[in-house]
Formats: sequence, structure tokens, C-alpha cells
Amino acid sequence: MTGPDMAHHAPPKAHVSVSTSPIAIADPATRMSLVTLACLALVFALDVGKVILAPVCLSIVVGSLFGPAADRLGRLGIPSWVSAALMVVLFILLITTAGAAFMVPLSDWLDKLPLIWAKLQSQLVSWQGLFASISSLQEELRNAMGQSGNMQVSVDETSPVESVFYFAPTFMAQIILFLASLYFFVLTRPRVFRSTVDWSTPATKRYRMAIAFQRIEKRLSTYLLSITCVNVGLAAAVSAALWLIGVPSPILWGVLAGVLNYVIYIGPAIMVLIMTGVGLSIGNSIPEILLPPLVYLLLNLFEAQFVTPTVLGRTMTLNPFLVFLTIAFWIWLWGPIGGFIAVPALLAGVTLYEISNHPSDL
Repeated sequence: MTGPDMAHHAPPKAHVSVSTSPIAIADPATRMSLVTLACLALVFALDVGKVILAPVCLSIVVGSLFGPAADRLGRLGIPSWVSAALMVVLFILLITTAGAAFMVPLSDWLDKLPLIWAKLQSQLVSWQGLFASISSLQEELRNAMGQSGNMQVSVDETSPVESVFYFAPTFMAQIILFLASLYFFVLTRPRVFRSTVDWSTPATKRYRMAIAFQRIEKRLSTYLLSITCVNVGLAAAVSAALWLIGVPSPILWGVLAGVLNYVIYIGPAIMVLIMTGVGLSIGNSIPEILLPPLVYLLLNLFEAQFVTPTVLGRTMTLNPFLVFLTIAFWIWLWGPIGGFIAVPALLAGVTLYEISNHPSDL
């Protein structure tokens, strides 16, 4: 075959496609490593900035509850700055009223702490044999493992007064930041949502962003309002039940049960311990001591298994294990504030996940 024919029938050259994207990571292990590092960096940033981020996030959650009421006032012709200020004043009045209801009976119970401790010690005397057996077993295990039983105890020399002087300015600054953030969030919430949607491109992304904002706000406001109604009912039921069995200050414990019920799982566990202490202060036998926590447990069980699922419905139902992990994480990160915003944050995350992975449901 001649040269031109060979050139004509030569096999075509292989074309190598080169990715032009700035980052092309096909290795799942590499992607997982990057995601892990990003999550660790996010957790570190949340921990470092918790003094500022915690009150701001709390104001967003609380503002989601008061936002619809501010919108209704705006439709009646009231200026937005007036309606936002009214919502902040309403929140302050609610907190002040609840605090005033706590103070007087709580101070009386604080005076009973030595009596409660003395009764607890007298009840533990009957368990002294069990504790001695556990202690001897522990010592035998230490000897078998070659460990010494000596312990070193370090005492923090910081006095309570110094701690108060150190944390009081930070706490007051957080309260001011929370109230200011609550006011400006309620005031500018519609404009922020509209601006975020308008900046999104293309049109499909803009539509998804609008739907995401609407669903998140609807779910948060529905959840917070429903849980608040449930907790008010629980507070009334606990107060009435404790009054019937003769527990002093039943309204105090009912209000405390309603407040702690905002932190799922953790709050009821704390309430059981408190009710056990109350039983120690008023009871002289094991049945009398255990009656207050058992009454609370029965009411809380009924609320958690029947009332709350009925009020929230299936659309608000979340995986209990995921809820527990979320609450544990946020309490570890931000303390009580984290425990309050844990479930709303999980609801927002689940809503975003549903919108991004199931666009056909929009």
C-alpha cells in the first residue's frame, strides 16, 4: 500500500479528555476525609464563637415563634419596628413572669436542701452493706490489675465570687445580644428572606430557596407553638397531680416540668431527679419518697407517647436516636442553649435535605 493510502487508512489518534473543573475528586476516601475535616473545622468554629453564635441562633429560633404574630400585626397597619418591639417586650414579660413565679417557692426549697441531704444519707445507710461489697470488689480488681488505689485530688482555688465577677459581664452581654438579635430578626425577617431568594440563580434555585424558607419557618413555628401548648398542658397536669398527693409548691414543680420538657430526654431525666429530692424531703418511707417521681413519670410517659405525636403529626416525626444524638451534641457544645435549639436545628436540616434530594415533592 502506498504512502498516501497508508496515511488515508491510518487509525485515528486517541483523544484524552482532561477535566477542566478546579476540583475533581473521585476517590471516596478522599472525599470522606475532606468532609470530616470540614465538620471538625465547623465544630471548632461553633465552639470558639459560642459566646456570640449561641444567643444569635437562640434569637432566630425564638423569632420563628414570634415572627408570624409580627406579620399579623403588620397586616393590620402597625409599623414593622413597632411590632418587632412588641414581640421583644412580650418575650421579656413572659420570662419575667416565669422567673417571679419561681423565686419565692424556690428560695423556700433551697432552705430545705440540708434536710433533703440528711434524709438521703439516712436512706443510704441501709445500703451500706451493698456499697461496702462494691468497694471491696473494686479494691480486688485494682490489686489484680496491679494498680494502686491512691488518688490525687486537685482543688480549684477559684472562689465563687471570682467566678461570678468573671462570668457576669459575659452573661449580661449575651442577654443584650440576644434581645437585639431577636428584635432585628423579627424586624428584617421578610426582607432577608426576599433578598436571599432574589440573589439566587438560576430560577429553579430561586424557587427551591423560597420553598425552603417557607417550609423551615412553617415547621419551626408549628413545632415551637405545638410544643409550647403541650408543655403548658403538662405543667398544669403535673401541678394538679402533685397537689392531689400533697406535695408542697405544686405550681413551682409544674412550671419547672414544662420548662425542662423543651429539652427532650434530658429535661425529663433532670425532673425525675428533682422529684426524687422532693420525695426525700416530704416522705418517711420508700413508697412515699418514690411517689412524686412516679407520678411525674406517668404523666410524662403519657405526654411523650400519645399527646405529642398526636399534636405534631407524622410530618414532624423524627428518628428518636437522631434526636438524642443531636441534643447530646448541642448540649455538649453550647450547654442549655444548645439543648433548646437542638430539635429546631435538626428540623431545619431535615427540611433542607428533603428539598435538595426530593425536588419532585416541591
